[in-house]
Amino acid sequence: MKREDYVFCIGYQGDTAVVDKQAKAKYGKLTTEELAGKGFFRAAFCSALYGGSDQEIRFVIDAYNSSAGTAIADSTEMKRLLGINEVSDGTQKIVLV
Repeated sequence: MKREDYVFCIGYQGDTAVVDKQAKAKYGKLTTEELAGKGFFRAAFCSALYGGSDQEIRFVIDAYNSSAGTAIADSTEMKRLLGINEVSDGTQKIVLV
C-alpha cells in the first residue's frame, strides 16, 4: 500500500482498502508536519506510522495534545483514539471513493 493510500484510508472491506479519493488528491503530497498543521491529525498520524519515525509520531501526538488540550501519552493511546491500525500487508486492492 502506498503512503497516500494508507494516510487517507477510511476503512477496509476484506482485503480491500477503501480510500478517500478527494482527500488523497488534494492533500496526498503534504508532509506529516503539514498535515498536522492543517489539523488533519488522523492523516498526519497515519503518515508518521507509515514512515516509522518515532520523532514524527511524537510530533503529531504533541501537536494533537496542544490543539485538543489532552494528554495522550503514547502511540497506542493515539491509535485507539483515532481508530487506526498498523499498515496491513494483507491489502490486495485499493478502492477510491
